[in-house]
Formats: sequence, structure tokens, C-alpha cells
Amino acid sequence: MSAFDLVFAVFGLLLGLAIAEVLGGFARALKLKRTAKPVRIGWLTPLLGLFVLLDLTSFWGSAYIMRDQMDASYLTLVVVLAIVGVYHLAASLIFPDEPEQWPDFDDWYDRQKQMVIGGLLLANVAVTIGQGVLEEVRPVADAPAGPLAPYAAPILLGGLVGLLTLLVALLRVRSRRANMAMLIAANLILLGASIAEDYI
Repeated sequence: MSAFDLVFAVFGLLLGLAIAEVLGGFARALKLKRTAKPVRIGWLTPLLGLFVLLDLTSFWGSAYIMRDQMDASYLTLVVVLAIVGVYHLAASLIFPDEPEQWPDFDDWYDRQKQMVIGGLLLANVAVTIGQGVLEEVRPVADAPAGPLAPYAAPILLGGLVGLLTLLVALLRVRSRRANMAMLIAANLILLGASIAEDYI
């Protein structure tokens, strides 16, 4: 068993549970939509759920890329557990546990947004710092350049700065329409940068 296999065993389970939390929330919302009790799901909660799914997938991919740089030290396990723990906590707050008690999911979003977005911001900053530290401490040979390699800096740096800026703005902006626009932008940036990274 390699060091990455051990670390992956720790966070793979928790990441899977976080993804299950979000998908379970979507399932509960869809089931409730088919009942006689009127519920307004809106766009904010589903967009936030989609962002968390994309962010979790991106983190999973980043961890795989860093597999040769990770060791199985206690510090590594604690750092990974903290990051994945934050993701799991954020994922568990996106949808209400008892959705029938929330006739408008936008109200739930307003109440939970600070915790969820704050957790995602913290996790993304921690992952970015972790990647930087690993690059300094345990650099690996560069992989063969892909077709987008000449544009690596603007894609990666632009995506990261854009994403973190949107997360900070989401913590401060109250307008639901602005929140929806920023969530759409965050989803597109994360999806685009993550796909482009495979070709750098």
C-alpha cells in the first residue's frame, strides 16, 4: 500500500459521504416537489449544491495529481481530515434535513449561506496552500505539456482568483439575484478551469 493509498482511504470515504449528502438533498427536494405540500425550491440551493459537487470533484482530482508528493505522516492525515471535514460539513448544510418545514428553500439558503460559503472558501484556500507547500517540499518532474500549456498561468491563476473573489463576494452580497448570478459564474469558472487543467 502506497502512502497515497492510505491517505486516499481516509479522505475517499469522507468525500464520498459529502457527495452523498448533496445528492441526497437533491433527491429529497425532488421527492418533496411531487407531494401535495407546495414547496418552492428556487435556484440558489440547487446552484450551491452543484457548486459543491463540482468543487469536491475538483479536490478529488487535485489530490490524485498530488499523489506522488503525499506521505502518510500524521500531519498529512490531520490536514486532509480537516479539509475533507470542512467539505462534509458544508455539504451537510446545503439542503434542509426536513425540507417539508421549509416552504421556500431560498430562506434556507439565506440562513446557511455564510457557513457553507465560508467553509468552501476555507477549504479552497487550504488546498491551494497545501499544493504550494508540496510543490516546494516535494517537487515532481513536470508531465508532458498539453495543448493548453502556453495558457497555463492565465487559466489556473485566473480561475483561482476569480473563484476566490466570487466566494468572498457571496459572503457579503445579500441580493438573491446577485447571489444566483455569482453562483452561476462560480460553477462555470470551476467547471471550465478544471476541464482545461487536464489539457495543460
